[in-house]
Amino acid sequence: MIEPSLSTRIEPMGSLPERRDRLEALRTAFDGLDTEYPLADGTTAPRTYLDSAASNLRLTVADEIVRDALRHYANTHSQLHFGARIMTDLYHRAHAVVGDFVDAPDDYTVVFNGSGVTGGLNRMARVLAEQRDRTANGTRRDVVITTMMEHHANDLPHRKHAGEVVHVPLEKDPDGEAGRVDMQALQEAIRTHADRLHYVAVTAVSNVTGVVNPVHEIARMAHDAGALCVVDAAQSAAHLPLSVQGATDEERIDVLCMSGHKIYAPGSPGVIVARKALFAGLEPQEVGGGIVDFVDTEHYDIMDDLPEREETGTPNLPGAFLLAATLQILGRIGMDVIEEDERELTQYALERFQDIDGLHLYGSHRLEVAERIGVITFNLDDLPHGLVTAILNDYFGIAVRNECFCAQPFVRQLLGISDDRGVAPDECTDTCGPRTQPGMVRVSFGLYNTQADVDRTVDALTDIVANADAYRSTYRPLLDGSGDWEHTEFSFEPSEAFVLEDEVDRRLAAL
Repeated sequence: MIEPSLSTRIEPMGSLPERRDRLEALRTAFDGLDTEYPLADGTTAPRTYLDSAASNLRLTVADEIVRDALRHYANTHSQLHFGARIMTDLYHRAHAVVGDFVDAPDDYTVVFNGSGVTGGLNRMARVLAEQRDRTANGTRRDVVITTMMEHHANDLPHRKHAGEVVHVPLEKDPDGEAGRVDMQALQEAIRTHADRLHYVAVTAVSNVTGVVNPVHEIARMAHDAGALCVVDAAQSAAHLPLSVQGATDEERIDVLCMSGHKIYAPGSPGVIVARKALFAGLEPQEVGGGIVDFVDTEHYDIMDDLPEREETGTPNLPGAFLLAATLQILGRIGMDVIEEDERELTQYALERFQDIDGLHLYGSHRLEVAERIGVITFNLDDLPHGLVTAILNDYFGIAVRNECFCAQPFVRQLLGISDDRGVAPDECTDTCGPRTQPGMVRVSFGLYNTQADVDRTVDALTDIVANADAYRSTYRPLLDGSGDWEHTEFSFEPSEAFVLEDEVDRRLAAL
C-alpha cells in the first residue's frame, strides 16, 4: 500500500467535489480521442484507446501551456538575454515540479534522462556499479535482487552491470493467481545475500497484471541489510499517489525512475529521482557541453552541481515543460481522486470481463485481495492473442496490446511455459514458434477511459467468442515470429492516415 498522505508536495486545488468535477472535465482533453479509422466491415469509427500501459495520450491542456512558454524559446545556460533567462528558470522549475510530485526532499536530485524508464534504469545501473563498496571481510557487494514480474527495463540493466541477479517469486492469491512479490521469499533472499547485496530493484506496479508492490516496506527490508532500493515507477506514476519518502527514513526509496510518455506527456524525457549521495565522487556517465567548469586540451573539470552535471548537452525543453505542466495538473486535481476514479473503472471492468465465456484473466483480479491499477490481461479459449487483438482493431476500432509486454519471463510463467524460476524449456523454440508465439491480450486504462469503453470492449469480445470460426476464417498468421495475424481481404496502410511530406507541402502551399 502506498500512503497517500506522503505522496506529493503539490497542493490539491479546491474541495473534493470540485476536484472530481475537474477530472471529469479533463476526460476529453487529450490528443487522439476523436481519431477515426476505416474498419473491415466498410464503416468508419473513432478509436477506443485501451493501450495506456504502453503510452498515454497527450494532455492538451499541458500542451497549450507549453506552446505559451515556447513564445520565449531560447537555449538555456545563459542569463544575459530575456528568452534564455526565462527558459533557464522554467527548466529549473520543471525539475522542482517533478520533485514536488514525488515528495523528494532536499537531499535528492531530479535528472531528466532519455525518453523513459529504460534510459534511467540503465544509467543508474552503471552509476550503482561504480558505487559498489566492500564489506569488512572484503566481499564485493555485487548482488541485485529483483522480482519475477519485472519489465525487461528493470531486469536486463542489472544483469549487465551487477555480478549476480536473483529473481524472487510472487505470492499466490486465494484463487491461485499471481499477486505481489512474495515478501517472505524476498526477506529470505535478502538474508541469504546480505553480505553481498547491493540493492533491491522492484517495480511499483506490474505492467502485466497491474498488481501493486509495497515499495516502502521493500525499501525498509533492503536498508536493514545495508542495501539500497531502486523502484521502477513507469506503471504507477500516472495512476497512484507516489512518494520517495515513507513513514520513516528507513522506508525511503533511494532511486525512483519514471517515464514521461506514460504520464500523459509523450515527447517528454524520462526521469531519475535519486539521492544526491549516489553520484558523489563519480564522473557523469555522459560528458559534453554544459556540465564543465573548465576545459583545455589537457584536462577538464566537471561541475559539482546536481542535476546539471548529469544532464550534458542541450536539454529537451518542450518535453521537460510538458512533463512538469502535466504533473502539476495531476497534482492539483489530486492523485487520490485519480486513484479512486481508476479503481472504480477497474472494478467495473473486471466484473464485466469475468462474465465472458472462455475468457481467462491473469494475475490476482479481485480488488479485495490485491491492490492493483487498470491493467487487465487475458486470453480467450482457442483464440490466439494476436488474432483477438487484430479483430478488436479491424472490426471494432479498439486499440489494445498483445504478446509479452517486454516481460517475457513473467508472461511465460503465467502461461505455464517457464518453470518457477522463469526459465523456459529447451524446446521453447518449438513451443514459442511463429504460430504459437506466447502472449496475452492487454487492456489498460487512462484518465480518458469510461465505462462506455469497457462496455464496447465487452460487447466486442462477446461477439468474437460467439463468432470465433467466422472471424478466424478471414485471417492468416504472419509467420515472422511475432504471433501477429492479418486480414485476408481488409488492409490498412499508415500512409492512408498521415504522410509527413504531404502535410509539409499542404501547409507550405497555404502560406
